[in-house]
Amino acid sequence: MTVREILGSELDELLRLYKHLHISDDPLPERARVEALWHQIQQNPDLKYFGVFLDGRLVSSCTLAIIPNLTRGCRPYGIIENVVTHAEFRRKGYGRQVLNHALVFAWRKGCYKVMLLTGRKDEGTYRFYESIGFDRHAKQAFLAKPGKSARKTSPSNSP
Repeated sequence: MTVREILGSELDELLRLYKHLHISDDPLPERARVEALWHQIQQNPDLKYFGVFLDGRLVSSCTLAIIPNLTRGCRPYGIIENVVTHAEFRRKGYGRQVLNHALVFAWRKGCYKVMLLTGRKDEGTYRFYESIGFDRHAKQAFLAKPGKSARKTSPSNSP
């Protein structure tokens, strides 16, 4: 088992793994647009995609965004998203490995905290994240989506 950053040449493996993230997802745009975005991600030192590889096969991954910050002594914070393990490899510790790797990276970058949101509603998922060191009671999360937020309330809000 190897835990490391996902390379630019491993986009297709990551996209295959993401099929295990959501039952259904929005379709991807044309390949050129996906590749351009992946190249942009790869060039950004504050975006990291980490993976667990078994015999060269990507079986688990997560994304870590490091956000520059003007509070907390100008220490950044991290956000972890898209935590996924291939269905055939779940409950074997690979998710734990990739998340621990991301946390160690964030601490080395000086992050004062790392946040993670999950859309899962089962207690087992909550216990899993808590076992790694996340506290579900430390903060309250709020989520806004297009069409449900930022409604125009006065003419001064117009661009």
